[in-house]
Amino acid sequence: MDEALVTDGRALKHVQVREYVRSLVTGSAPGSPAPSERELVHRFGVARMTVRQAMDALVVEGLLERIPGRGTFVARPRRTASRITSFTEEMGRRGLLAESSTLLARREQAGPGVARALSLTEGDAVIHWRRLRRADGVPMCLEDAYLNEVLLPGFLQSGMPTSLYEALDQRGLRPTWAEDSITADVPSPDEAALLECDPGKPVLRHSRRAIAGEKVIEVSRTVYRADRFTLWVQLGHES
Repeated sequence: MDEALVTDGRALKHVQVREYVRSLVTGSAPGSPAPSERELVHRFGVARMTVRQAMDALVVEGLLERIPGRGTFVARPRRTASRITSFTEEMGRRGLLAESSTLLARREQAGPGVARALSLTEGDAVIHWRRLRRADGVPMCLEDAYLNEVLLPGFLQSGMPTSLYEALDQRGLRPTWAEDSITADVPSPDEAALLECDPGKPVLRHSRRAIAGEKVIEVSRTVYRADRFTLWVQLGHES
């Protein structure tokens, strides 16, 4: 028996709401809308907090996902063949020695794009960390990472870490899921100078939105030298 059933009536209602929603959405296509909180409050005659608790449990399970400004929907599958790795870990896997130089580390106000990606309001405080990253001494990429300052109190004051993901791991915030996109481009003059590459040569622009649980932790934009970096992707088949 679910332990919640042997506690108070409010917990019993939470379980009833949770299992009702589960029965409705199980087997539905990803992106299908879940019942609204208002609808569930009316149906079960419970407080909105009780409904929110039930929905939170299904979000944590990965059955539902919340999209800010739109609502709650059946989640897309969160199965990946590859573990999310940091630059340091990825270079180590390739047999290369990773090094980084901090070019900028400061508190900024989030612009519209960064705010939207971090699920913040434009103007909210973010940490902007820009690094030139090398592999075996040769410039590999230029990375701009934006972090939700509210989730990382004292981050700038404690000294910049060697590995961002290791530092997040120590705070219990290592990303468990990421949305990546990669496009081909040519570098700007400043990017070409920092990367020590020909301005006319192609680069790869990699954007990442990294999530820990249900918290968007990091948004990053990285420019890779295409002559030095090859993207590896592992794909699997779900039976």
